[in-house]
Amino acid sequence: MRGLILCTFCLALAPCSTFGQTSHWDSVLKAAEKAYIDGRYGEAELQFLQAEKDAESYGTSDFRLAITLNNLGVLYQREAKYGEAEQVFKRALGIWERPTNLRALDEATTLNNLAALYTHQSRYADAEPLYRQCLAMREKNLGPEHPEVANTLNNLGEFYWEQGKLAEAEPLYRRALFIKEKNLGPGDPGLATSLNNMASLYIRQGKYTESESLYKRSLSIRQAALGLEHPDVAISLGNLAALYTLEGRYSEAEPMYIRSLSMAEKSLGPDHPDLASGLNNLGELYFSEKKYADAEALFRRALSIREKALGPDNPEVAQSLDNLAGVLLLEYKQVNVDLLYLRALAINKKVYGPESPEVVAALIGLGIAYTKEGSFPEAEQTYSDALAIIAKQLRPDIPTLAAVYLNLANLYTREGKHKKARKMSEKAKNLRDHQESSS
Repeated sequence: MRGLILCTFCLALAPCSTFGQTSHWDSVLKAAEKAYIDGRYGEAELQFLQAEKDAESYGTSDFRLAITLNNLGVLYQREAKYGEAEQVFKRALGIWERPTNLRALDEATTLNNLAALYTHQSRYADAEPLYRQCLAMREKNLGPEHPEVANTLNNLGEFYWEQGKLAEAEPLYRRALFIKEKNLGPGDPGLATSLNNMASLYIRQGKYTESESLYKRSLSIRQAALGLEHPDVAISLGNLAALYTLEGRYSEAEPMYIRSLSMAEKSLGPDHPDLASGLNNLGELYFSEKKYADAEALFRRALSIREKALGPDNPEVAQSLDNLAGVLLLEYKQVNVDLLYLRALAINKKVYGPESPEVVAALIGLGIAYTKEGSFPEAEQTYSDALAIIAKQLRPDIPTLAAVYLNLANLYTREGKHKKARKMSEKAKNLRDHQESSS
């Protein structure tokens, strides 16, 4: 079972520039931006589309059209309309990249937004050069401690976070938070974004107390600045609930999840990936409480949303496959659970690499499935593959290694190979005893 903590990208609206008397385009664009900031996305889309029509009257290479397209792309990305977002971002870049363009910072804004879109789609090779170009432009034009530089650093951190590269993500998150603490007010929503992401990093590091403190600060800022029903407030509530679930504080987590889901579905609709993340995490809670039928229903709905919105090869789809397979194993349903794990394994190899911790986790699940199905040779080979990957790690994860040995012990017991089973059990016990004595 693997829950999902939502980190937050810093997407940027390009500023509306007014020359002389305010035009109809200015007024419509500002109204669209206000609706977007308030979380009224349907209203914002209609106004952005009207602003696009107004901007086109100035010519196909006018900066006003590029600004409008960038901002429409930000909205489309928030609405999970990823194809439409990519299209308008590229149109905006086509205008910014013309030799007559003198608005380098606006170009950097669109580069940042397109890179964030690619990161969310796991198109990492496409995203990284855009982030690097954006960061260089912003540092050159704004200086190394400007909040917009911090936003790019945050997104680069998210780029590494998404790939499980926490060592690379941490210094970027820390630098972004330092810049924002120094330059933004204590109630600025931009600060809340960095607090949220730093808290999510702390969870991965097992620093739950520090994580809770930052999540609560982020939630408080968002509630005060954006209102109690804003989609970003829903993200903060869901992340805090995920932390409480990890700590076993189920009675505190469940009502927060339910409230967060209600807010997300109201503002984003029933088919948005953020809603799927909340459904998945509430399913994790029910799984922990052994409410397997409730968990299965939520995992299935989350998987359906993610496959439709993100595509079949997204790592969030792999997570849903892993979680659904896990609950089906415990319900003893007559389905080919190994096929779910094999799909998750293929995605994780593609996204994270063939020797990543995510691949090891999928191999362990697959081995359990093979064992329960009576496919013992396949199970043993799968566990051997996991051990081979772990053996190459400089600092093997002891709980994961112990889990492989315990599962091998269970396999050998099922096969009647009791001597081998005892040997594996002893290896697992020795590892755990060593870890406890060292802690």
